[in-house]
Amino acid sequence: METLVQVQHVFKTYQMGEVQVHALRGIDLAVQAGEFLVVVGPSGSGKTTLLNLLGGLDSPTDGSLLIAGEDIADYDERRLTAYRRDKVGFIFQFFNLIPTLTASENVEFALELVESNGHKVRQEAKALLDQVGLGSRYDHFPSQLSGGEQQRVAIARALAKSPRLLLADEPTGNLDFRMGQKVLRVMQDLNQKEGRTVILVTHNTAIGQMADRVVHLHDGLVAHVEVNETPLPAEQIEW
Repeated sequence: METLVQVQHVFKTYQMGEVQVHALRGIDLAVQAGEFLVVVGPSGSGKTTLLNLLGGLDSPTDGSLLIAGEDIADYDERRLTAYRRDKVGFIFQFFNLIPTLTASENVEFALELVESNGHKVRQEAKALLDQVGLGSRYDHFPSQLSGGEQQRVAIARALAKSPRLLLADEPTGNLDFRMGQKVLRVMQDLNQKEGRTVILVTHNTAIGQMADRVVHLHDGLVAHVEVNETPLPAEQIEW
């Protein structure tokens, strides 16, 4: 199998006044193309820091971050911007939708970064919303959508550039149980039916039951890794 992500001895240190905070302390991790990986750990373990580095939102203090064989740790800001725009999809706990735009317009906004044909943009936005089960909600504003529906709009937006890699930071953290399950089902379908690689960060260890592997972080290091021979369907997960 192809190794899509390779984290090699990565450190991340933040300077907080006179104090150094060691968020990551030399992590090594490989993720295969088409894998569903869940990263868990307590607050301060380095989960979000790792995701931000993989997404090009931050740069490591030391080490290599190979994405499809290219070390994004060596990228300058211009190349990081292009990487974030073209290569990776982000899904956050807070949906970050533009409140004055409809569901379709929120997705169109992302599509316009990579496609200039207005008619094609509108068609693709609706197709993506259909894909995440929101075919009847194109013209609804975020305030008219439930939390789970808003998160699915955010997923459709993340898919606008057809990324191989989807990064999700606590995607169910702002949702109730039923809505959370629906969002996880969408992400599992994207992984299993389309072969997209998903790295999901969460404090909710139950979500690890749907993953191919679960990486446990503690104090900026990989504490241990679990392998699931038979990942559970999202709708069977309980927490």
